[in-house]
This record gives sequence, structure tokens and C-alpha cells, in this order.
Amino acid sequence: MKLFPYLSALLIEEAERRPDKVVLRTRVRAATGSCRCGQISARVHGRYVRRLRDVAVGGLGVVIELCIRRFRCENAACPVVTFAEQITGLTTPHRRHTPLLRGVLTQIGLALAGRAGARLAAAVGISVGKDMLLRLVRALPEPEVGDVEVLGVDDFAFRKGRHYGTVLIDMATHRPLHLYDGREGEDLAAWLQGHPEVKVICRDRSSGYGEGARVGAPQAEQVADRYHLWANLGQAVEKTVNAHRSRLADPPPGDVGTLRGQEAEPELVQPPAELKVVARLRDQHTAAHELWAQGMSKAAIGRKLGLHQATVRKLVGARSAGDVVAKSLQRAHIVDPYVGYLHRRWNEGVRNAAQLCREIQELGYPGGELAVQRHLRRYRTGRGHAPVPGPKPPSVREVTSWIMAHPEHLSDENADSMHRLRERDADLDRLTLHVRKFAAMMTGRHGDRLDGWITGAEQDTLAPLASFARNLRRDLDAVRNGLSLPYSSGAVEGNSNRLKMLKRQMFGRAGLDLLRKRVLLAR
Repeated sequence: MKLFPYLSALLIEEAERRPDKVVLRTRVRAATGSCRCGQISARVHGRYVRRLRDVAVGGLGVVIELCIRRFRCENAACPVVTFAEQITGLTTPHRRHTPLLRGVLTQIGLALAGRAGARLAAAVGISVGKDMLLRLVRALPEPEVGDVEVLGVDDFAFRKGRHYGTVLIDMATHRPLHLYDGREGEDLAAWLQGHPEVKVICRDRSSGYGEGARVGAPQAEQVADRYHLWANLGQAVEKTVNAHRSRLADPPPGDVGTLRGQEAEPELVQPPAELKVVARLRDQHTAAHELWAQGMSKAAIGRKLGLHQATVRKLVGARSAGDVVAKSLQRAHIVDPYVGYLHRRWNEGVRNAAQLCREIQELGYPGGELAVQRHLRRYRTGRGHAPVPGPKPPSVREVTSWIMAHPEHLSDENADSMHRLRERDADLDRLTLHVRKFAAMMTGRHGDRLDGWITGAEQDTLAPLASFARNLRRDLDAVRNGLSLPYSSGAVEGNSNRLKMLKRQMFGRAGLDLLRKRVLLAR
């Protein structure tokens, strides 16, 4: 009775169990019915059987076959001549599901949408189609927005690079408020004009959102997201480190003669040939810049060279070929961790690739003999010895991570490498100081130091960092607020991540109306 509170109003005449469901044949206990006008009537006009589906019990669906009576309304002023009796909690006009089952299906649809929701419902004994679940979700009313003092704004991709939308978040409750197509400032301004109570707007550094917030809510303070500030600084740091890529390697600890007990320096082998992919990138970089200097568009250059437009943009945007081939030059090889051992054994006179392969396999080498043969091939055509390898230089991303990390969070080995690198390269030393000053300013909420930091970065010779500092001036007030006020866009990013999950759960083909319902209501 607690599971089915409406049963007290029914008289169960028969219960039948079938393989996939339970059928209850019932009728109403009361002798009278109530019209919509409030008139009580006992004059029965006719009867019919209404079949209602209810929540499952024990993995079996429940079907209630209810004998419904139609009564004559005795109120002469009522426009209704006859009416069908309704049972509170059980029947709803024109519905084939009980309110309880409808609520369960609605929650399943909100959580899993169509196909996945239908599979889950079938597993618990409820047979329903995916379209039915989607109709239930679309029929739900959207929640009231209410008063919002701190608003979060972010964009998301329907189709990355082509079609975008915007989500608005109440930063006090972390609840999504609105979802609309596009990411233009005019749409944000129109929404804000209907909510003059907004006092703070947390956003990324998009100029469109900044202008929309200024027009729609001039009374509100704009706060730039600290995550995006730190991410943009990291991009500038990586570009700077990439420009100093040739200085990342430690000087070799000693020459071959010292290690072999010889005073005279032995002859060097012939330098290895340049990788084919590196040579191809250098040629493409030269050709692209020549065509760009002739006034050709990037699309025309791509057609002429047979390259994708994104590749052309990368080639044209690179100041030198070294910037393009950096990743290829730093590409790791399976033999790299064992190069020092192979060179030492080669210089000791061991030239058999199979034997050397077996030796390094005992040290943990997971590859095969062919990779070892290819590595030793360059020394067989040389002058009979291999150069002593210096320590492998750290990658650009490794150095970037060392610079961006808190000094106390670095391991002893990485901290030592970072210390040696700063001693060798004055530019990277200054870059590290700039980054740590910005980190202290951001974590300590010292937005008043921003102007001084920007001035110092602009006067330095580190071009990517100076460019980042100049861009901060374009949105100076919002950046200063982001480094001073306690507000952040963390809740916005969390909702954006959840939104992407919902979008991918529907295979990216959901319409805006369905996606909005799930984002706003599925909590």
C-alpha cells in the first residue's frame, strides 16, 4: 500500500501473472464521481476499460486494467454533459502511464536520453521506446532562473571549429541557468539586460563576452578566469623554451678518449643523415614562405603544395624551420635509454648487433634487434668508433612543466636539472623569475602588482612573454579583478565538462532543445 497509495481507492477483482508482466483488473470503490465543475454525480452514463502501465515490481511490468465509469453532470450550467471519473495519483487525462511511472521514465530520460534509457528501462521490467523518453524530457518545463548576483559564462562546441554555443551558470549554486546557440556578445547582452541584479560576471578572455557584459550589465564587475590566464602564460613559456631548444642539453661530461683511457681524442664518426621527415618539413617551410612572400593566400598555398590548410598556417606562422621541426627532432626512440651502453660497448670493440641486443634486453630493453641494427648502422660506415653520448636533453614540454610548477613540487632530480639550466641560460632564468612572480601574484590575490609585472615583461627581450603581457592590457580591468577577487570560473568549467559528456552521450546529434533540457534539469 505504501508503494501504491492509490490502491485504497480501488477494488482489485482479479490479478493475473504473465511471463513478462502482472495484470491487475480493478474498479473504483466510490459510488459517485466528481465533475470538473465540482458537481458530485451518481448517474452512470456508461463504462469502458482503461489500461494503465505502472512501475515494475520484482522485474515484472505492472498493467492496471481499470473499469472506468462515465457520469452525467447534473449541473445545468456546466458545459460538460458527461465526464469520466479520475483517481488521484493513478489516472491523468489522455495518459497511458501512471504519474509514478511517468516520473520514473522522465528521470531515466534525463539521465541517459533515448537508446541508453530504453535499455535501462527494459532491464528493470519497463518496456518503453527511445522516442517516448525524449518526448517526456522535452515536455518538462524549464526551471525558473531567479535572481543571480554572480554569473559564469563559457562557450562549448556543438562541432569544434565550426559551431558553438554558450552556457550561463549561477556561481552561487553552480546551477546552469541558460543555454543558447552562438557565442556572440549581443546575445549575452540581451540576456543580461533582463537581469539587472547581476553584480559579477566570471568569464574567459573572449572579447565577444567582454563586450556583451559591458553593454548588457555595465554595473557588473568582470572577472577573467585565472585558469585561462595561467594556460595562456604556459603557452607563452612553451614558445620561449622552444626558441631556446638548442640550449637545453647539458654539456657532455667528457670525451671518448677520457672514457677509454686514452689521452688523444679519437676520430669522430660521420654525422648521421638528417631524418627524412625533418628534411621534408624544412623544404615545405621554405616553399610556403616563398609563396606567402609572393602574396598568395594560405588556401592557394595549400592547393599548390598539396597540404592541409592547418599545416600551411603552421608553416607560415613559424619564423624559422627550426620551430617546425622541433617536435620531430625531439621524438623519442625505443633505443634512446640504452644509447650510452651501446656506445660504450661499441668503443670496447663489440660490434655484433645481436649480442648487443641481448645485453640491453637484460637491462630492460623491450624492443627487437632491428632497432639496434639501425642505430649502429651509422657507426659501421664511419671511422670505427662511436661518440660518447651526452645526457639526453629534456624536451620542451618537460622544461615548460618545470618552469610552471611550484619549486617545492619538483623532484630532486628535476630541481637539479632546472638549477643547471638556469645557470647556463640567462634568458630562461629571467623567464622563470617572471613566471614565479605571476604565480605569487595570482595565488596571493595581488592584482595591484599587475601593472608592474606587465611593464617588466614588455621590457624584457622574451618575445612570447612580452606578447602575452601586451594582450593582458586589452582586458586589464577583468584580469586585475581575476587576480584580486575570490571569484573563479571553476564551476563553469565543471559544468562545461559535464555538458560535453551529455553531448557525446547523445552521439553529438542532439538538438539544442533536448540538450538544454538535460543540462538544466539533469542534476
